[in-house]
Amino acid sequence: MQTTPLYARALAFLDDQAWIGPLLVRLVFGYFWLETGWAKLHNLAFFTERFIEWGIPLPALSAAVCAGTELVGGALIMLGLATRLAMLPMIFNMLVALAVVVLPGISTLDEFVELDEVLYVTVFAWLLFAGPGRASLDHLIARRAGTSTLAHA
Repeated sequence: MQTTPLYARALAFLDDQAWIGPLLVRLVFGYFWLETGWAKLHNLAFFTERFIEWGIPLPALSAAVCAGTELVGGALIMLGLATRLAMLPMIFNMLVALAVVVLPGISTLDEFVELDEVLYVTVFAWLLFAGPGRASLDHLIARRAGTSTLAHA
């Protein structure tokens, strides 16, 4: 009788638990954005003033849309619901922040890759392309509809 090496068994175990990584990222990252959006909506006057300082057009409307995007996007990320669709406005939100607020003060690649906003866009892109994972409402809905393409469905 041939036994499986411990390393191979450990890898197989981790493969079976692969759903945990995306779930943890979604819960923590989603909560971060939910909380950020909530805080901005509850201090919209201050946030609007910041938009005025940055020269963003229609500052009151833009601030409200930005805050609402973060609040709703964060909730959707946590739930894993309409995840890929939700990433589009979240990515747009961050690209605007990068272009208008952050990048004008950046002069090196090292400074660029150390920006929080670059990390945010990277995680949003990962969720857009990889999806929310198996432990999500998106996966549950797709499975019930018979359209799930995830392994271990």
